[in-house]
Amino acid sequence: MKSFRLIQFYSNRLIHSEGLRSATTRPVIRIAITGIILGTVAMLISIMVVTGFRNEITRKVTGFVADYRISAFNNNASFEEAPVKLEENKISVIKKIDGVRHLQPFALKAGLLKSENDIQGVVLKGVDQDFEPGLFKEKLIAGDMINFPDSSYSKEVLVSENISKKLNLKTGDSFLLFFIQEEKKVRKLTVKGIYNTGLSEEFDNLYLLCDLRLIQQINNWENGEAGGYEVFANADANKTLLFEKIYATAGYELNTQSTKELYPQLFNWLELQNLNVIVIIGLITLVAAITMTSTLLVLVMENTREVGILKAIGATDSFIGKIFGTVAFYILLKGLLIGNIISLGLAWIQVKTGILTLPEESYYLSKVPINFSVTGWLIINGIVIGTGALVMLIPAKIVSGIHPIRVLRFD
Repeated sequence: MKSFRLIQFYSNRLIHSEGLRSATTRPVIRIAITGIILGTVAMLISIMVVTGFRNEITRKVTGFVADYRISAFNNNASFEEAPVKLEENKISVIKKIDGVRHLQPFALKAGLLKSENDIQGVVLKGVDQDFEPGLFKEKLIAGDMINFPDSSYSKEVLVSENISKKLNLKTGDSFLLFFIQEEKKVRKLTVKGIYNTGLSEEFDNLYLLCDLRLIQQINNWENGEAGGYEVFANADANKTLLFEKIYATAGYELNTQSTKELYPQLFNWLELQNLNVIVIIGLITLVAAITMTSTLLVLVMENTREVGILKAIGATDSFIGKIFGTVAFYILLKGLLIGNIISLGLAWIQVKTGILTLPEESYYLSKVPINFSVTGWLIINGIVIGTGALVMLIPAKIVSGIHPIRVLRFD
Protein backbone atom coordinates (compact mmCIF):
# COMPACT_ATOMS: atom_id res chain seq x y z
CA MET A 1 0.00 0.00 0.00
CA LYS A 2 2.83 2.42 0.88
CA SER A 3 4.54 1.54 -2.37
CA PHE A 4 1.36 2.32 -4.30
CA ARG A 5 0.97 5.68 -2.56
CA LEU A 6 4.58 6.60 -3.31
CA ILE A 7 4.13 5.69 -6.98
CA GLN A 8 0.97 7.79 -7.09
CA PHE A 9 2.73 10.70 -5.37
CA TYR A 10 5.68 10.77 -7.77
CA SER A 11 3.55 10.25 -10.88
CA ASN A 12 1.26 13.15 -9.84
CA ARG A 13 4.33 15.35 -9.45
CA LEU A 14 5.32 14.53 -13.02
CA ILE A 15 1.83 15.10 -14.42
CA HIS A 16 1.19 18.32 -12.52
CA SER A 17 4.78 19.58 -12.42
CA GLU A 18 5.38 23.26 -11.74
CA GLY A 19 8.26 25.63 -12.17
CA LEU A 20 10.88 25.47 -14.89
CA ARG A 21 10.36 21.77 -15.62
CA SER A 22 6.66 22.29 -16.35
CA ALA A 23 7.67 24.30 -19.43
CA THR A 24 8.75 21.02 -21.02
CA THR A 25 6.75 18.34 -19.20
CA ARG A 26 3.24 19.76 -19.50
CA PRO A 27 3.34 20.49 -23.26
CA VAL A 28 4.78 17.03 -23.91
CA ILE A 29 1.99 15.36 -21.92
CA ARG A 30 -0.65 17.50 -23.63
CA ILE A 31 0.73 16.65 -27.07
CA ALA A 32 0.66 12.94 -26.20
CA ILE A 33 -2.94 13.15 -24.95
CA THR A 34 -3.96 15.06 -28.08
CA GLY A 35 -2.32 12.38 -30.23
CA ILE A 36 -4.26 9.62 -28.45
CA ILE A 37 -7.51 11.60 -28.84
CA LEU A 38 -7.01 12.19 -32.57
CA GLY A 39 -5.96 8.58 -33.18
CA THR A 40 -8.95 7.19 -31.28
CA VAL A 41 -11.38 9.50 -33.09
CA ALA A 42 -9.92 8.65 -36.51
CA MET A 43 -10.04 4.88 -35.90
CA LEU A 44 -13.53 4.82 -34.37
CA ILE A 45 -15.04 7.06 -37.06
CA SER A 46 -13.33 5.01 -39.79
CA ILE A 47 -14.71 1.71 -38.57
CA MET A 48 -18.20 3.15 -37.97
CA VAL A 49 -18.33 4.65 -41.47
CA VAL A 50 -16.98 1.59 -43.29
CA THR A 51 -19.24 -0.88 -41.47
CA GLY A 52 -22.08 1.58 -42.12
CA PHE A 53 -21.28 1.50 -45.86
CA ARG A 54 -21.15 -2.28 -45.88
CA ASN A 55 -24.39 -2.71 -43.96
CA GLU A 56 -26.39 -0.10 -45.88
CA ILE A 57 -25.32 -1.20 -49.36
CA THR A 58 -25.77 -4.88 -48.46
CA ARG A 59 -29.24 -4.07 -47.11
CA LYS A 60 -30.15 -2.28 -50.34
CA VAL A 61 -28.88 -5.06 -52.60
CA THR A 62 -30.48 -7.88 -50.59
CA GLY A 63 -33.68 -5.84 -50.37
CA PHE A 64 -33.76 -5.75 -54.17
CA VAL A 65 -32.59 -9.27 -55.06
CA ALA A 66 -32.69 -11.10 -51.67
CA ASP A 67 -29.80 -12.91 -49.98
CA TYR A 68 -30.05 -16.03 -52.15
CA ARG A 69 -31.51 -16.81 -55.55
CA ILE A 70 -32.64 -20.24 -56.83
CA SER A 71 -32.96 -20.52 -60.61
CA ALA A 72 -32.32 -22.80 -63.58
CA PHE A 73 -28.73 -23.42 -64.74
CA ASN A 74 -29.45 -22.42 -68.33
CA ASN A 75 -30.19 -18.77 -67.59
CA ASN A 76 -28.26 -16.40 -69.87
CA ALA A 77 -27.25 -12.77 -69.95
CA SER A 78 -30.28 -11.76 -72.06
CA PHE A 79 -32.64 -12.05 -69.06
CA GLU A 80 -34.61 -14.78 -70.87
CA GLU A 81 -35.06 -17.43 -68.19
CA ALA A 82 -36.10 -21.06 -68.26
CA PRO A 83 -39.13 -21.60 -66.01
CA VAL A 84 -38.67 -23.18 -62.58
CA LYS A 85 -41.31 -24.72 -60.35
CA LEU A 86 -40.33 -25.89 -56.89
CA GLU A 87 -42.47 -28.56 -55.28
CA GLU A 88 -44.64 -27.35 -52.39
CA ASN A 89 -42.83 -29.63 -49.94
CA LYS A 90 -39.44 -28.11 -50.87
CA ILE A 91 -40.82 -24.58 -50.51
CA SER A 92 -42.20 -25.50 -47.10
CA VAL A 93 -38.87 -27.03 -46.00
CA ILE A 94 -36.86 -23.97 -47.14
CA LYS A 95 -39.21 -21.60 -45.31
CA LYS A 96 -38.72 -23.62 -42.11
CA ILE A 97 -34.90 -23.53 -42.25
CA ASP A 98 -33.53 -21.66 -39.26
CA GLY A 99 -32.43 -18.22 -40.47
CA VAL A 100 -34.80 -17.97 -43.45
CA ARG A 101 -37.09 -14.95 -43.14
CA HIS A 102 -39.02 -15.08 -46.42
CA LEU A 103 -39.24 -16.85 -49.78
CA GLN A 104 -40.87 -15.48 -52.93
CA PRO A 105 -41.04 -16.41 -56.64
CA PHE A 106 -39.81 -13.95 -59.26
CA ALA A 107 -39.14 -13.69 -62.99
CA LEU A 108 -37.14 -11.38 -65.25
CA LYS A 109 -38.09 -10.27 -68.76
CA ALA A 110 -36.32 -7.81 -71.06
CA GLY A 111 -38.36 -5.31 -73.06
CA LEU A 112 -38.45 -1.92 -74.73
CA LEU A 113 -40.31 0.84 -72.93
CA LYS A 114 -41.84 3.45 -75.22
CA SER A 115 -43.22 6.70 -73.90
CA GLU A 116 -44.60 9.58 -75.95
CA ASN A 117 -41.15 11.04 -76.61
CA ASP A 118 -38.53 8.35 -76.05
CA ILE A 119 -37.71 4.66 -75.89
CA GLN A 120 -35.44 2.69 -73.55
CA GLY A 121 -34.43 -0.91 -72.88
CA VAL A 122 -35.59 -2.15 -69.47
CA VAL A 123 -35.93 -5.36 -67.48
CA LEU A 124 -39.21 -6.29 -65.84
CA LYS A 125 -38.97 -8.02 -62.50
CA GLY A 126 -42.15 -9.91 -61.80
CA VAL A 127 -43.33 -10.61 -58.26
CA ASP A 128 -46.56 -11.89 -56.75
CA GLN A 129 -48.68 -11.10 -53.69
CA ASP A 130 -46.04 -12.77 -51.45
CA PHE A 131 -43.55 -10.07 -52.46
CA GLU A 132 -41.40 -8.65 -49.62
CA PRO A 133 -41.90 -4.88 -50.20
CA GLY A 134 -39.64 -3.56 -47.40
CA LEU A 135 -36.97 -1.79 -49.45
CA PHE A 136 -39.36 -0.53 -52.14
CA LYS A 137 -41.80 0.90 -49.57
CA GLU A 138 -38.89 2.67 -47.89
CA LYS A 139 -37.51 4.03 -51.18
CA LEU A 140 -40.87 4.94 -52.76
CA ILE A 141 -40.77 8.66 -53.55
CA ALA A 142 -44.12 8.96 -55.38
CA GLY A 143 -47.30 6.93 -55.82
CA ASP A 144 -48.10 3.59 -54.20
CA MET A 145 -47.16 -0.08 -54.35
CA ILE A 146 -48.64 -2.41 -56.99
CA ASN A 147 -52.08 -3.91 -56.35
CA PHE A 148 -52.50 -7.61 -57.19
CA PRO A 149 -56.08 -8.33 -58.36
CA ASP A 150 -57.48 -11.87 -58.11
CA SER A 151 -58.98 -12.01 -61.62
CA SER A 152 -55.97 -11.27 -63.86
CA TYR A 153 -52.50 -9.77 -63.85
CA SER A 154 -51.99 -6.19 -62.69
CA LYS A 155 -51.16 -3.59 -65.32
CA GLU A 156 -49.45 -1.42 -62.71
CA VAL A 157 -45.67 -1.13 -62.46
CA LEU A 158 -43.07 0.61 -60.32
CA VAL A 159 -40.42 2.54 -62.24
CA SER A 160 -37.23 4.09 -60.92
CA GLU A 161 -36.76 7.83 -60.60
CA ASN A 162 -33.93 7.66 -63.15
CA ILE A 163 -36.15 6.04 -65.79
CA SER A 164 -39.09 8.33 -65.00
CA LYS A 165 -36.90 11.41 -65.55
CA LYS A 166 -35.38 10.08 -68.76
CA LEU A 167 -38.77 9.25 -70.26
CA ASN A 168 -40.72 12.05 -68.55
CA LEU A 169 -43.08 9.64 -66.75
CA LYS A 170 -45.21 10.48 -63.73
CA THR A 171 -47.48 8.38 -61.55
CA GLY A 172 -50.67 7.61 -63.45
CA ASP A 173 -48.98 7.85 -66.87
CA SER A 174 -49.34 4.98 -69.33
CA PHE A 175 -46.72 3.62 -71.72
CA LEU A 176 -46.19 0.75 -74.13
CA LEU A 177 -43.82 -2.10 -73.39
CA PHE A 178 -42.58 -4.17 -76.34
CA PHE A 179 -41.22 -7.71 -75.94
CA ILE A 180 -38.81 -8.73 -78.69
CA GLN A 181 -39.15 -12.49 -79.21
CA GLU A 182 -40.35 -14.94 -81.85
CA GLU A 183 -43.92 -13.85 -81.28
CA LYS A 184 -43.62 -10.12 -80.74
CA LYS A 185 -45.91 -8.81 -78.02
CA VAL A 186 -46.82 -5.42 -76.61
CA ARG A 187 -48.57 -4.41 -73.40
CA LYS A 188 -49.92 -1.09 -72.17
CA LEU A 189 -48.92 -0.50 -68.54
CA THR A 190 -49.44 2.27 -65.98
CA VAL A 191 -46.94 3.86 -63.60
CA LYS A 192 -48.23 3.13 -60.10
CA GLY A 193 -45.20 4.35 -58.17
CA ILE A 194 -41.67 5.72 -58.52
CA TYR A 195 -38.76 4.46 -56.43
CA ASN A 196 -35.13 5.46 -55.90
CA THR A 197 -32.79 2.96 -54.22
CA GLY A 198 -29.62 4.89 -55.09
CA LEU A 199 -28.16 1.81 -56.82
CA SER A 200 -28.35 3.46 -60.21
CA GLU A 201 -25.87 1.49 -62.27
CA GLU A 202 -26.93 -1.99 -61.11
CA PHE A 203 -30.69 -1.55 -60.61
CA ASP A 204 -32.37 1.84 -60.95
CA ASN A 205 -31.31 2.40 -64.56
CA LEU A 206 -32.70 -0.96 -65.59
CA TYR A 207 -35.49 -2.50 -63.54
CA LEU A 208 -39.27 -2.08 -63.46
CA LEU A 209 -41.33 -3.96 -60.90
CA CYS A 210 -44.47 -5.70 -62.20
CA ASP A 211 -46.93 -8.52 -61.57
CA LEU A 212 -45.35 -11.97 -62.03
CA ARG A 213 -48.47 -13.13 -63.94
CA LEU A 214 -47.70 -10.60 -66.70
CA ILE A 215 -44.38 -12.32 -67.42
CA GLN A 216 -46.00 -15.76 -67.11
CA GLN A 217 -48.52 -14.78 -69.80
CA ILE A 218 -45.89 -13.21 -72.10
CA ASN A 219 -43.71 -16.35 -71.83
CA ASN A 220 -46.66 -18.76 -72.08
CA TRP A 221 -45.69 -20.35 -68.77
CA GLU A 222 -47.99 -22.51 -66.71
CA ASN A 223 -49.51 -21.26 -63.48
CA GLY A 224 -46.98 -21.64 -60.66
CA GLU A 225 -43.93 -21.43 -62.91
CA ALA A 226 -41.41 -18.65 -62.27
CA GLY A 227 -37.95 -17.56 -63.30
CA GLY A 228 -36.70 -18.53 -59.86
CA TYR A 229 -37.10 -18.01 -56.13
CA GLU A 230 -35.59 -15.39 -53.86
CA VAL A 231 -34.75 -16.26 -50.27
CA PHE A 232 -34.37 -13.57 -47.60
CA ALA A 233 -32.25 -14.31 -44.51
CA ASN A 234 -32.51 -12.97 -40.98
CA ALA A 235 -29.95 -10.30 -40.11
CA ASP A 236 -28.22 -12.50 -37.52
CA ALA A 237 -28.20 -15.69 -39.63
CA ASN A 238 -25.00 -17.58 -40.43
CA LYS A 239 -25.01 -16.84 -44.17
CA THR A 240 -22.51 -19.57 -45.15
CA LEU A 241 -24.32 -22.31 -43.24
CA LEU A 242 -27.69 -21.08 -44.46
CA PHE A 243 -26.53 -21.18 -48.10
CA GLU A 244 -25.48 -24.81 -47.71
CA LYS A 245 -28.86 -25.78 -46.26
CA ILE A 246 -30.81 -23.97 -49.02
CA TYR A 247 -28.60 -25.50 -51.72
CA ALA A 248 -29.10 -29.00 -50.30
CA THR A 249 -32.88 -28.54 -50.09
CA ALA A 250 -33.33 -26.96 -53.55
CA GLY A 251 -31.33 -29.76 -55.18
CA TYR A 252 -28.27 -29.94 -57.40
CA GLU A 253 -30.36 -29.59 -60.58
CA LEU A 254 -31.06 -25.93 -59.69
CA ASN A 255 -28.57 -23.09 -59.44
CA THR A 256 -28.49 -21.60 -55.93
CA GLN A 257 -26.46 -18.39 -55.71
CA SER A 258 -25.76 -15.85 -53.00
CA THR A 259 -25.95 -12.10 -53.56
CA LYS A 260 -22.14 -11.91 -53.48
CA GLU A 261 -21.98 -14.36 -56.39
CA LEU A 262 -24.57 -12.40 -58.37
CA TYR A 263 -22.88 -9.01 -57.86
CA PRO A 264 -19.19 -9.73 -57.10
CA GLN A 265 -17.96 -6.32 -58.29
CA LEU A 266 -20.10 -4.51 -55.72
CA PHE A 267 -18.99 -6.65 -52.80
CA ASN A 268 -15.36 -6.62 -53.93
CA TRP A 269 -15.54 -2.83 -53.75
CA LEU A 270 -16.84 -3.10 -50.17
CA GLU A 271 -14.02 -5.51 -49.27
CA LEU A 272 -11.54 -2.96 -50.62
CA GLN A 273 -12.96 -0.38 -48.18
CA ASN A 274 -12.36 -2.84 -45.33
CA LEU A 275 -8.72 -3.14 -46.42
CA ASN A 276 -8.39 0.64 -46.44
CA VAL A 277 -9.61 0.82 -42.84
CA ILE A 278 -7.15 -1.87 -41.74
CA VAL A 279 -4.31 0.16 -43.28
CA ILE A 280 -5.56 3.38 -41.64
CA ILE A 281 -5.85 1.72 -38.23
CA GLY A 282 -2.36 0.23 -38.57
CA LEU A 283 -0.78 3.58 -39.48
CA ILE A 284 -2.59 5.49 -36.72
CA THR A 285 -1.63 2.82 -34.16
CA LEU A 286 2.02 3.15 -35.24
CA VAL A 287 1.91 6.94 -34.94
CA ALA A 288 0.25 6.73 -31.50
CA ALA A 289 2.89 4.25 -30.30
CA ILE A 290 5.72 6.52 -31.51
CA THR A 291 4.07 9.54 -29.83
CA MET A 292 3.72 7.70 -26.52
CA THR A 293 7.29 6.38 -26.71
CA SER A 294 8.69 9.84 -27.45
CA THR A 295 6.71 11.31 -24.57
CA LEU A 296 8.05 8.78 -22.07
CA LEU A 297 11.61 9.23 -23.34
CA VAL A 298 11.36 13.00 -22.84
CA LEU A 299 9.87 12.55 -19.35
CA VAL A 300 12.63 10.12 -18.30
CA MET A 301 15.39 12.35 -19.70
CA GLU A 302 13.89 15.44 -18.03
CA ASN A 303 13.78 13.64 -14.70
CA THR A 304 17.12 11.80 -14.85
CA ARG A 305 18.36 13.51 -11.64
CA GLU A 306 15.23 12.44 -9.71
CA VAL A 307 15.66 8.89 -11.00
CA GLY A 308 19.27 8.92 -9.76
CA ILE A 309 18.21 10.17 -6.31
CA LEU A 310 15.47 7.55 -6.03
CA LYS A 311 17.95 4.81 -6.96
CA ALA A 312 20.48 6.17 -4.46
CA ILE A 313 17.96 5.88 -1.61
CA GLY A 314 17.10 2.32 -2.55
CA ALA A 315 14.27 2.50 -5.12
CA THR A 316 14.26 -0.42 -7.55
CA ASP A 317 14.09 -0.18 -11.33
CA SER A 318 10.63 -1.76 -11.16
CA PHE A 319 9.39 0.87 -8.71
CA ILE A 320 10.66 3.77 -10.84
CA GLY A 321 9.36 2.12 -14.01
CA LYS A 322 5.88 1.94 -12.44
CA ILE A 323 5.99 5.69 -11.80
CA PHE A 324 6.48 6.45 -15.48
CA GLY A 325 4.08 3.63 -16.39
CA THR A 326 1.43 5.36 -14.26
CA VAL A 327 2.04 8.60 -16.17
CA ALA A 328 1.67 6.70 -19.45
CA PHE A 329 -1.56 5.11 -18.18
CA TYR A 330 -2.91 8.58 -17.28
CA ILE A 331 -2.11 9.86 -20.80
CA LEU A 332 -3.67 6.78 -22.38
CA LEU A 333 -6.83 6.77 -20.24
CA LYS A 334 -7.51 10.50 -20.63
CA GLY A 335 -6.89 10.44 -24.38
CA LEU A 336 -9.00 7.31 -24.85
CA LEU A 337 -11.91 8.68 -22.79
CA ILE A 338 -12.02 12.04 -24.57
CA GLY A 339 -11.53 10.34 -27.96
CA ASN A 340 -14.50 8.04 -27.35
CA ILE A 341 -16.72 10.91 -26.25
CA ILE A 342 -15.83 13.00 -29.33
CA SER A 343 -16.26 10.03 -31.70
CA LEU A 344 -19.66 9.04 -30.35
CA GLY A 345 -20.74 12.69 -30.33
CA LEU A 346 -19.77 13.22 -33.98
CA ALA A 347 -21.40 9.93 -34.99
CA TRP A 348 -24.63 10.85 -33.16
CA ILE A 349 -24.72 14.25 -34.90
CA GLN A 350 -24.30 12.57 -38.32
CA VAL A 351 -27.05 10.03 -37.60
CA LYS A 352 -29.49 12.72 -36.45
CA THR A 353 -28.73 15.40 -39.03
CA GLY A 354 -27.03 13.67 -41.99
CA ILE A 355 -24.87 16.78 -42.26
CA LEU A 356 -22.17 15.00 -44.30
CA THR A 357 -23.59 14.14 -47.72
CA LEU A 358 -22.30 12.03 -50.61
CA PRO A 359 -22.88 11.95 -54.39
CA GLU A 360 -25.33 9.04 -54.54
CA GLU A 361 -24.47 8.14 -58.13
CA SER A 362 -20.89 7.33 -57.04
CA TYR A 363 -21.30 5.92 -53.53
CA TYR A 364 -24.86 4.48 -53.71
CA LEU A 365 -25.75 6.51 -50.59
CA SER A 366 -26.84 10.12 -50.20
CA LYS A 367 -25.19 10.67 -46.80
CA VAL A 368 -22.30 9.23 -44.82
CA PRO A 369 -23.63 6.13 -43.00
CA ILE A 370 -22.80 5.37 -39.37
CA ASN A 371 -22.95 1.95 -37.75
CA PHE A 372 -22.62 1.71 -33.97
CA SER A 373 -20.89 -1.66 -33.60
CA VAL A 374 -20.03 -2.87 -30.10
CA THR A 375 -17.55 -5.32 -31.60
CA GLY A 376 -15.81 -2.58 -33.59
CA TRP A 377 -15.76 -0.29 -30.54
CA LEU A 378 -14.17 -3.01 -28.40
CA ILE A 379 -11.59 -3.82 -31.10
CA ILE A 380 -10.44 -0.21 -31.48
CA ASN A 381 -10.28 0.44 -27.74
CA GLY A 382 -8.50 -2.89 -27.29
CA ILE A 383 -5.90 -1.91 -29.91
CA VAL A 384 -5.26 1.44 -28.19
CA ILE A 385 -5.03 -0.11 -24.72
CA GLY A 386 -2.83 -2.96 -25.98
CA THR A 387 -0.47 -0.53 -27.71
CA GLY A 388 -0.33 1.61 -24.57
CA ALA A 389 0.41 -1.44 -22.40
CA LEU A 390 3.39 -2.35 -24.60
CA VAL A 391 4.69 1.22 -24.55
CA MET A 392 4.50 1.24 -20.73
CA LEU A 393 7.26 -1.38 -20.66
CA ILE A 394 9.73 1.09 -22.18
CA PRO A 395 10.42 3.23 -19.05
CA ALA A 396 11.60 0.20 -17.07
CA LYS A 397 14.17 -0.57 -19.80
CA ILE A 398 15.42 3.04 -19.88
CA VAL A 399 15.54 3.39 -16.09
CA SER A 400 17.60 0.21 -15.72
CA GLY A 401 20.38 1.88 -17.73
CA ILE A 402 20.59 4.93 -15.50
CA HIS A 403 23.42 4.74 -12.90
CA PRO A 404 22.87 7.03 -9.87
CA ILE A 405 26.59 7.70 -9.28
CA ARG A 406 27.13 8.98 -12.81
CA VAL A 407 23.95 11.05 -12.79
CA LEU A 408 24.58 12.69 -9.41
CA ARG A 409 28.29 13.23 -10.16
CA PHE A 410 27.31 14.90 -13.44
CA ASP A 411 24.92 17.21 -11.56
